[in-house]
Amino acid sequence: MAPAADTQQKEGRSRPAGEGRSGRRALPWVVIAFWIVVLAVTAPFAEKLSGAARDRPVDYLPASAESTRVEHLLQKLPGGNTSDALLVYHRDGGLRPADTKAAQEHLKKIAGRYEVRGGDKAPTVVSKDGATSMTALSVSGLEDTAAQGKAVDGIRDIVKEDKPEGLKAEVGGQVALMSDQNEVFQSIDGVLLLGTAGVVAVLLILIYRSPFLWLVPLGVVGVAASAAMAGVYGLIKAFDLTVTTMSTSVMTVLIFGAGTDYALLLVARYREELRHIERPYDAMRSAIRGCGAAVLASSGTVVAGLMCLMAADLNSSSGLGPVGAVGVFCALTAMMTLLPAVLVLLGRRVFWPIVPVYGTEAVQRRSLFAAMGNSAARRPALVLLCGVAALVALSVGAVKLPGALKQEDAFLNKPDSVTAMTTVGKAFPDASSLPITVVTRTPQAAEVEKAVKGTKGVATVQPGRSGEERTELQVFAVAKPESAGEKKTISALRGAVHDIKGAQAIVGGPTAQQMDLDTTNADDRRKVIPLVLVAVMVVLIALLRSLVAAAVLVLAVIASWGAAMGLSGLVFGPVLGYDGLDPSLPLLTFVFLIALGVDYGIFLMHRAREERLKGAGPEEAALTALRTTGGVITSAGVVLAATFAVLATLPLVALVEMGFIIAVGVLLDTFLVRTYLVTSASLLLKRWMWWPGKLSRGSMES
Repeated sequence: MAPAADTQQKEGRSRPAGEGRSGRRALPWVVIAFWIVVLAVTAPFAEKLSGAARDRPVDYLPASAESTRVEHLLQKLPGGNTSDALLVYHRDGGLRPADTKAAQEHLKKIAGRYEVRGGDKAPTVVSKDGATSMTALSVSGLEDTAAQGKAVDGIRDIVKEDKPEGLKAEVGGQVALMSDQNEVFQSIDGVLLLGTAGVVAVLLILIYRSPFLWLVPLGVVGVAASAAMAGVYGLIKAFDLTVTTMSTSVMTVLIFGAGTDYALLLVARYREELRHIERPYDAMRSAIRGCGAAVLASSGTVVAGLMCLMAADLNSSSGLGPVGAVGVFCALTAMMTLLPAVLVLLGRRVFWPIVPVYGTEAVQRRSLFAAMGNSAARRPALVLLCGVAALVALSVGAVKLPGALKQEDAFLNKPDSVTAMTTVGKAFPDASSLPITVVTRTPQAAEVEKAVKGTKGVATVQPGRSGEERTELQVFAVAKPESAGEKKTISALRGAVHDIKGAQAIVGGPTAQQMDLDTTNADDRRKVIPLVLVAVMVVLIALLRSLVAAAVLVLAVIASWGAAMGLSGLVFGPVLGYDGLDPSLPLLTFVFLIALGVDYGIFLMHRAREERLKGAGPEEAALTALRTTGGVITSAGVVLAATFAVLATLPLVALVEMGFIIAVGVLLDTFLVRTYLVTSASLLLKRWMWWPGKLSRGSMES
């Protein structure tokens, strides 16, 4: 029995009857009342979070990016920021006169309802085979994504009505892509919340084998999620924080996964203490003392890692830092206050039918983790070598990772906007369907236009809006949108127009935004990854009092991340058929796997440190820690991996990829790295694992 438990039990016996009991009875009720007030206050604001998310590529970019500056300048031109769409009509075998007439009628109705540049005379081109026509629409007056979405829906309703049979009519272009993406985002929140809660509920029932106990941590994590959503909404309003749907989705999963992990660790320790301490209140206090430091350090590494993202230039990445940190903080606070209060009030009966009886010992079953530890102890060097070799071999698969994810490849189920772009790409192979936007000072517009037309890779140039200070040019490349050829054309355009003295010409548009995203992501990786490693190392050294143990844990989770990325390279393209990887994922998955993966190493090594302080030798401490924490940590790892795997059920490729990488990384860390590699390293290094702390001195070794 732990010294803290002995002390608490003796203190409990020495007090006069009834002394202190009123405080013990009142405190849990006070905590629950506090959380009821928190839930009542935060619930209305939590519901507003989904409407505050910003998901346009230009929202992700820093204000200094060239494509971002183009968007800001376009808003100052006559008509404000315009929304570009395409009307695409196609009939196998060739368009008929009735098809052309229907398209003209549709254009008149659209021009009558919306502010379209050129009205019903908007430019229309027909493919060489006469089977496809494409009309470029530039719509003004759509101030936000909601207005753009309604306009796209309205235009689609028009082109679907009074349409000759057999005529295929689609609405594409940048605004249609964004509208379809936003529609998917709006459907995610409810599905993700229910899916994650369902997965956690099933796993808790299997882990606890109790018809009641699983409800307690699940209800508490739901309260934490509501508080976190309200907190993030407050950050958006107070600091104009850029929060994306991906950020809120990841936060939801993180709260359920990390919160449940903290609950598993606390409940396991509480169950253990109930067998040695009579009163639930005293048992819970002893449990919190026993595992509190590990849970705090665990959450501290996650928060520290996430907050390092604030150094990123990409708004979507820097915004994810405080969003995730708020989620982890709320999960930690709820699990260390509300969960203990509810469990104490429910007493031992909440564990029914396997109730921990005071004065008894838990039934000792044959431990899988004891067997694993013994296998590692027999040949620790061979186990460590083979484990490292396996991770390195898996990491090699990273060379097979696909290139940057294109906007039209971001959907699992292809919407109307994507099929329209496919139709246009086949019908007009020599022209892009998405314009490149050039903005220049008006006095130099003619000179800039001439330079643009002379740039290799440019198909056509169309003059756009013009004001006293700035003029817009819409440029269509020969290469397909977001292809290597179009990116080369954009680089050439930037070089050509930047050299024109006094023009202050800059190049933007959808593909330019993706190029700026790639560049910013690469810069962020070089800046943020070292910060994350330093922050996590500081937390580990403070907890474990060992530089070597901290370094071993960090190196182990880096290996897990590399192997997860390598395995993803073998799956995403060859198996799942994904044509791209979201450029932000290498950084985001690194941060999450380093911060979350270290958690399990913390739980393991903190218990080993406890055993060493009790006088156990280094080998005995390592094996005891694995045997005693193996079950609960493995359960926690499975829960965390399963919650992130829920992202793989959503209809966006980027979220599926993130869920897969993190889930695989967590499972590798849970079953291979922590169980075999960290344990083998501890057995090989012995007391040097704790260098330079006092546990590394020979006198501490029994």
